[in-house]
Amino acid sequence: MSPSTSPRFFTEREVARHCTTDSCWVLLGTRVYDVTAFLRMHPGGEALIRSRSGKDISRVMEGPPHRHSENARRWMEQYYIGELDRESGAHDAQVLRERRTASEQTDEKTAQNVKTVDKEDEISPFSKCSPVDLDKDLVDWRKPLAWQVGHLGEKYDAWVHQPVDRPIRLFGNPLLEAGTKTSWYWVPVVWLPIVFYVSWHCYTTMAQGNSSVHITSDFSIPIHKYSFPVFFLMGWFLWSFIEYCIHRFVFHMKPPAHNYYLITLHFLLHGQHHKSPFDGARLVFPPGLASIVVGVFYMTLHQLLPDIIGLSMFVGGLCGYVVYDMIHYYLHYGSPKKGSYLYDLKAYHVKHHFEHQRSGFGITTTFWDHPFNTVIPDEKF
Repeated sequence: MSPSTSPRFFTEREVARHCTTDSCWVLLGTRVYDVTAFLRMHPGGEALIRSRSGKDISRVMEGPPHRHSENARRWMEQYYIGELDRESGAHDAQVLRERRTASEQTDEKTAQNVKTVDKEDEISPFSKCSPVDLDKDLVDWRKPLAWQVGHLGEKYDAWVHQPVDRPIRLFGNPLLEAGTKTSWYWVPVVWLPIVFYVSWHCYTTMAQGNSSVHITSDFSIPIHKYSFPVFFLMGWFLWSFIEYCIHRFVFHMKPPAHNYYLITLHFLLHGQHHKSPFDGARLVFPPGLASIVVGVFYMTLHQLLPDIIGLSMFVGGLCGYVVYDMIHYYLHYGSPKKGSYLYDLKAYHVKHHFEHQRSGFGITTTFWDHPFNTVIPDEKF
């Protein structure tokens, strides 16, 4: 709801009726929020929000057990829909309906005026997106963001870590823009056949009994077929370390405020994900971009290790990558059972997005955060 729009008013009884997965409202004081779209995203699970639907959650936001961050509070404002009218009862319901009707008419006229003014600049219909104050934001959301963010300079780091719930348009060219988006199912569709084929090739090659590691010209160690799972898991473990390093040192580099190109590169690689963490089209790597990382991973192992060992570790790492992308998508859109491993991972990752952007770099595991001292403080949601 725009700051210039008159608020709508709701009775306590009306707010209390919205307590299902199809329509869930909560209160912050007298402010009414429709959090239906956030149910599956909430790190504590949708049942936790539904148990408080129609109620004032001011004390919950403050804690204990968890005090919500400023980013979480800003995020909440995107679901604001109106005000609670505590004075209205059955005797003046008609007055309330008239007030709401007048408010809706005002909203409709305002929307028509904005549509007329912005029609020429509009690239795609963002009418269903959560609101962003176009007059006060540092970028023009009606135009591609890729070439704008570099001009933010020293303001970029703070801006990119204030998340919003709306899709991002990176490029004006439709083909270029389409290349930056990927549905989650393309990751297993493209990479799992390769994982299965290379795994079968490695195992059957070892089963022939001709594979060995040559220590010297006169001495070699035979490689048994049952050693394939060991090398496979070693590759998976190696990928988990690479995953951590890429996320921490590449995706979370802090570009110099004066360097337009590094800021733009950071935004394209990962900044756009932190600005809009629930943009479902950009939660997994496009196969084209992923193939570069996969290719470098393969060539490195091929040069450093004997052929069959390097290939076995490579396919283990490739499988680890597929699992990484699937888990990352699930951490944003899934509803894991409370107390499960994925439930804890989801809470951990959401805290990384909303409060601890300089720590918590593990996605599939928090293992590497411990030796590198980047563990997010343990807090219960």
